[in-house]
Amino acid sequence: MAVAMSSTCPGLYCGRVLVNGSVEGECGVCPRGERANLQKFCERCTGSPDLYDWLYLGFMAMLPLVMHWFFIEWYSGKKSSSALLQHITAMLECSVSAVVTLLVTEPVGMLNIRSCKVQMLSDWYTMLYNPSPDYVNTLHCTQEAVYPLYTIVLIYYAFCLVLMMLLRPLLVKKIACGLGKSDRFKSIYAALYFFPILTVLQAVGGGLLYYAFPYIVLVLSLVTLAVYMSASEIQTFKHLVAKKKHLIILFSHWLLHAYGIISISRLDELKQDLPLLALVPGPALFYIATAKFTEPSRILSEGGNGH
Repeated sequence: MAVAMSSTCPGLYCGRVLVNGSVEGECGVCPRGERANLQKFCERCTGSPDLYDWLYLGFMAMLPLVMHWFFIEWYSGKKSSSALLQHITAMLECSVSAVVTLLVTEPVGMLNIRSCKVQMLSDWYTMLYNPSPDYVNTLHCTQEAVYPLYTIVLIYYAFCLVLMMLLRPLLVKKIACGLGKSDRFKSIYAALYFFPILTVLQAVGGGLLYYAFPYIVLVLSLVTLAVYMSASEIQTFKHLVAKKKHLIILFSHWLLHAYGIISISRLDELKQDLPLLALVPGPALFYIATAKFTEPSRILSEGGNGH
């Protein structure tokens, strides 16, 4: 009771509810969509996500789409003509899920959302900061201090899963005639595995991903581009432009490079940050320029001649 009657609430996230300008109730958890201010009163979040917040949400939204595309390509086989249609369907599922998620988030029926500003890493893990003023009783103030960045991703994944289960099986059954019965649905089965993994990743590591995703995008896009160009034996510009698929994958990776650079710089100073986008083609050009010097067959033959 001493805690309830104190002038200020203990802990980082405990607060008192304000009703018509007057304080009501004891110190405790703030209602959803509110967080404790410096005076320890629960204050409604009325701000909008900044550019970095939208980039984070975009990254989390891209993860299932990229996973869908990977497994569709992996299981469709070279002779299957259904892969492209499945890719388009996966993009449609994720796009519709994203729009519906925004529409059901406050303010309902609008594509913009209101949010609480992320101030520090602990905002993502309020359950670890429940105070114990008398070292015996714990005051539970667990809440979504980063509203709605934590739960909106989970809602989006739920919509993605539901739409996939409604649309994809019917599509695959009609168009994937070139595949065996056991192979047709493997990309869907894969999604039933990676969606729970992505959900746990967001639930446990959402805060870490919020601060690390620009570097994850940049590093993974560089590594996957190098692996693809090596596996496809692309060593010259002639090899690169020989197939449309090579160019599509190259431009997709360039978009990811740019996404990572923008996320890191946050475009705080346009005059300084925009020229950094000129670095986007750099890794691909460097790979092509140096590929002939690192070809294993050449190194082995030179080693043999040396002996």
